[in-house]
Amino acid sequence: MTIQEAQETVDQWINTTGVRYFNELTNTAILMEEVGEVARIMSRRYGEQSFKKSDEAVDLGDEMADVLFVLICLANQTGINLTEAMEKNMVKKNIRDADRHKNNEKLK
Repeated sequence: MTIQEAQETVDQWINTTGVRYFNELTNTAILMEEVGEVARIMSRRYGEQSFKKSDEAVDLGDEMADVLFVLICLANQTGINLTEAMEKNMVKKNIRDADRHKNNEKLK
């Protein structure tokens, strides 16, 4: 699925099954909640915290997809074409960071 297809799929789902978009502020809060769920898994799986028995079967991929879904909702609501935005962002990174990481002693 391309980014554009994902934006179209989410929009179709929202306008049928989801009834309508939550407002932008609500979706921003939901995005923060979803990012927090990813952070919780990461801190337990790769950090020093441990899982509770009830949380051991959590699916990191599913939680990341939740983040992506809400981010796509916000893009759709605000008229952002994520394909174009990502392409522009990569151009920016390639110019700005062309040598930055190669020359970073901390990364060697």
